[in-house]
Amino acid sequence: MPTATKDIEKKIEALREKIRYHEYRYYVLDDPEISDAEFDKLMEALKKLEADHPDQVTPDSPTQRVGGKPREGFVKARHSSPMLSLDNTYNEDELRAWERRVHELSGRKDVEYMCELKLDGMSMALRYADGHLERGITRGDGSEGEDVTLNVRTVRSVPLSIAKEKLKKAGIPADFEVRGEMLMPIAGFQKMNEERERQGLSKFANPRNAAAGTVRQLEPSITAQRRLDFFGYQLLKAGRTYFDRHSETMDALETAGFKVNRHRRLVKNIAGVWEFIREWEEKRESLPYEIDGIVIKVDHRNVQEELGFTGKAPRWAIAYKYAARGGITQIENIIVQVGRTGKLTPVAMLKSISIGGTTVSRATLHNMDEIERLGVKVGDWVEVERGGDVIPKVVRVVDDKDHPRGTREFQMPEKCPVCGGNVVRTPGEADHRCVNANCPAKLRETILHFAARSVMNIDGLGDALVNQLTDRGLVKNVADIYKITKDDLLKLERVGDKSAQNVLNEIDRSKKLPLERVIYGLGIRFVGERTAEFLAEHFGSLDALMNATEEELQEVNEVGPRVSESILEFFQEPRNRELVEQLRKAGLTFAGKKKERGTKLAGKTFVLTGTLAHYTRDEAKKMIEDAGGRVSGSVSKKTDYVVAGEDAGSKLDKAKELGVKVVDEKAMKELLS
Repeated sequence: MPTATKDIEKKIEALREKIRYHEYRYYVLDDPEISDAEFDKLMEALKKLEADHPDQVTPDSPTQRVGGKPREGFVKARHSSPMLSLDNTYNEDELRAWERRVHELSGRKDVEYMCELKLDGMSMALRYADGHLERGITRGDGSEGEDVTLNVRTVRSVPLSIAKEKLKKAGIPADFEVRGEMLMPIAGFQKMNEERERQGLSKFANPRNAAAGTVRQLEPSITAQRRLDFFGYQLLKAGRTYFDRHSETMDALETAGFKVNRHRRLVKNIAGVWEFIREWEEKRESLPYEIDGIVIKVDHRNVQEELGFTGKAPRWAIAYKYAARGGITQIENIIVQVGRTGKLTPVAMLKSISIGGTTVSRATLHNMDEIERLGVKVGDWVEVERGGDVIPKVVRVVDDKDHPRGTREFQMPEKCPVCGGNVVRTPGEADHRCVNANCPAKLRETILHFAARSVMNIDGLGDALVNQLTDRGLVKNVADIYKITKDDLLKLERVGDKSAQNVLNEIDRSKKLPLERVIYGLGIRFVGERTAEFLAEHFGSLDALMNATEEELQEVNEVGPRVSESILEFFQEPRNRELVEQLRKAGLTFAGKKKERGTKLAGKTFVLTGTLAHYTRDEAKKMIEDAGGRVSGSVSKKTDYVVAGEDAGSKLDKAKELGVKVVDEKAMKELLS
């Protein structure tokens, strides 16, 4: 390597190390040594050097935290070992009962516990290979989560890489996994909600929901703007706890440069645990982030292993949940809000009251079932609770001589208060909903769904562009997408001639997509991708589907009473039929080819588990359905066959338990042939 190149490489790496150090001081230790302006100068210098020498850019460079085009969705990723939830306890007696179980099951009297704040965010697993961040995965269902690596990379308290010397000092191997909590600080949450309110957007309910929504943004640049924080609390090697003590794990993570909550304490008995719980119940309002309790863990790994796990939680850890903060005030009125899915939510307008340092003037009443259960009337005095939520909930009506009852009963409106569309309540469900697909309250989400990759696949029509189109009134329903002109797009922020033309090309291309995509794009409740395919194959045209009876709908594979009723409700709304006519005029595909399914496996239900040697799961499913069979996601007594491949999971165990016939891939082919 030429000397000049070596010198440049050293200069760039030295600058990166300097920036990483100052990021650590600012985002992990909350103790910056330089001003923001000085830090920005360092970053600009690095960007210039990398721009002049693009061959020197590395994935773990501080300049690469945000990059890449917006994604269409997230892929699934399996966890190295299950990410389990914790059992909860709510008082001292329950806590002491848990300690007794720890003593009995472990056979030990002297057990040390680590007490930590229960951060109110979302669980996250970070995988590192050779000291470099490789993957960020959400908790998901505990066995499988979503790969959100690009978003995780934007979080400044997450190290993109860790020097070997630092790992060695911490005693951490080169390949490891850190699990922890991704959260949004209260100040950032309030600032973000203020900005959303200015833009006329709905506010996030609480920092936890805001963190979850931010992590799942399809545009990493938006995640970066919202300034999330990450606290590590577990270190694994190949899915197993690495250190002998949990307290050693926390110290090692801190040494390696991870942000670890400082408010933790190692105690020798439950009395010490209780002291820590009481202390932080009083001090929780002083924290810059939300907590909803305390997590207590057995410190020694060998004791943890002796205690083991229940079906869903470790026996060696428990969460003590603080009671929600509450107060008593009066309901002055009840209004109705329409959410992005069309759900109507009654909201109690309250006499202002201070709860946990926050002024509360409204509380959710959820739905009519809840109003009837509580017996709430306008004018009632009620107890409200706030557990980190911006909109608290009404717990009960207060009825005594100091708090007389109200007199005016609330009735849910028959027409949507936003658009005047029909309001329906499906039998057996609690919620009232507006079924008008064009309702302004749910317009943004309707358009994003319509443009999604698995639906009409209009690349470029993402959050930022849809926000501008709806805010400026350029798009008032999904059919208006096909009326957008180049001039319309060029008036929007950050849209140039080329990108505008690309969007128009994508819109035009979507007109050629098959009938099932159009049906799915309408956003009919309970009609997903597969159901849309079945409907298109069965009816062969959108007109036939629109005019189908309930009996005709229920002849379709996987369409039962709930789905058929939802389809009928949708097409009974005149505005939805008008929308369909506008889409027809726009030139979308309204006819397909009716498909006759085989009858060889008619009436037979299959469940697939494990990995097949010659077919993907989707291919096997299609083969079974083409032969007239049905593929279910769960095993029951009604299952006829379980097809088991390599690494078959709990579904195979369930089949054996119920006596369901288990076949391999070869036997499945014989059934199909």
